[in-house]
Amino acid sequence: MSKKAKVLVCATNYGSWGEELQAPWDALTKAGYQCTLATPKGKKPLPLTISVDPDFVDPVQNVKTNPKEVCDRIKELVDGDEWAHPIAFKDANMKDYDAIALTGGLGAMLDMANNYNLHKLIMDAYYDGKLIGSLCYAVATLVFCRDPKNEYKSIVYGKRIVCHPHAWDFYGPDYDFTFEMYGETEDNKHTDVHTPGFLYPEEYIIKDAVGPNGAAISRVKCSRDDMEAEFDWPFVTGCSVESSRAYGQLLVKVLDKIEAGEDVRNQRIYFNR
Repeated sequence: MSKKAKVLVCATNYGSWGEELQAPWDALTKAGYQCTLATPKGKKPLPLTISVDPDFVDPVQNVKTNPKEVCDRIKELVDGDEWAHPIAFKDANMKDYDAIALTGGLGAMLDMANNYNLHKLIMDAYYDGKLIGSLCYAVATLVFCRDPKNEYKSIVYGKRIVCHPHAWDFYGPDYDFTFEMYGETEDNKHTDVHTPGFLYPEEYIIKDAVGPNGAAISRVKCSRDDMEAEFDWPFVTGCSVESSRAYGQLLVKVLDKIEAGEDVRNQRIYFNR
């Protein structure tokens, strides 16, 4: 049975990490929530090619990050119709939705973190008391949402926010990262930008943003067997690709509580803890 809450699911056009969109999307839709997909350009969000390669080995952690069954599911979504017709951020109105959920990927650093139209959606949700989710490098988008009603501090000031550990960042001598995507077409191509690894160390900008009374949760021992996602009203945040399912499941858990009429504003909820 479909549930009442409507969720605006936001993704990058410059390369999602496939599972970081697929896992929360599948969790929300299978739970019965009405999901609308939105991207900066209003084009289908495509996964980075390396994120749908089951043989890809993370060069920093030295582990395979993409289970074959996950890669197959992502390709099914990309090749099918479910993600084919997103709206553009600029055409979305937060009044039409009960929650907003940002999904990750290295492209999020390029076209989400400092995107005015996305910031407006997040700030509208924030002021209207709606649930806000963010995963991996999309969490930086929350850092750059500044609250004029609170001395332009970040909206995550004073909160517990999960972040991608700096120790996992793609960073090193002569590192050259490109953004090729699976499923590219003539009118939906990757950017030609090359970056020397990740654009910024998210862990440290989050530590700065949450301030002395908040917490940046960064666990380098996080894994598929020990995922990390937390809720501190109004934010659900998750670590990285290994915690994509945890992020999606925690979004569902909090939304279920809200649907049941439970006041979650003073609760802190942890995935499986």
